Amino acid sequence: MSGLPAARRTVLKGAALAGAAGLGAAACSTESKLGHAQTPTPTAPVELGAADEVPVGGAKLYREQRVVVSCQAEGRYKAFSAQCTHAGCLLDTVEGNEGNCPCHGSRFDMTTGKAVQGPATVPLPSVPLRIEGGKLVAGPDA
Repeated sequence: MSGLPAARRTVLKGAALAGAAGLGAAACSTESKLGHAQTPTPTAPVELGAADEVPVGGAKLYREQRVVVSCQAEGRYKAFSAQCTHAGCLLDTVEGNEGNCPCHGSRFDMTTGKAVQGPATVPLPSVPLRIEGGKLVAGPDA
């Protein structure tokens, strides 16, 4: 590169830096559907615990299993991935029927999985759920 004129070297360096900056912005894009998640939902059935631990009219976060379960009426449960669809961060809290992502402030409706506050725009993926012996089991074949 030493044979190139100084102005051309400056342009080439600028183009390289702009490309690197674009990659960084893409990594934090609001267009991400699953963020950096490899597997945002369980790949095998996982036992979550007693079904009655999820409050009627509320939701419970199972961080270790990456699942959140809501119960809108006695015996009616829905489960979603607890991994934010923006950048793949794990939700950290559930207050009432809203789950919070600590990374960029996205919030999700725990009854539908829909994003209610951005930057996430894509809903949380639903997770199959069944009750077996009074316990919640989430994941495939549930």
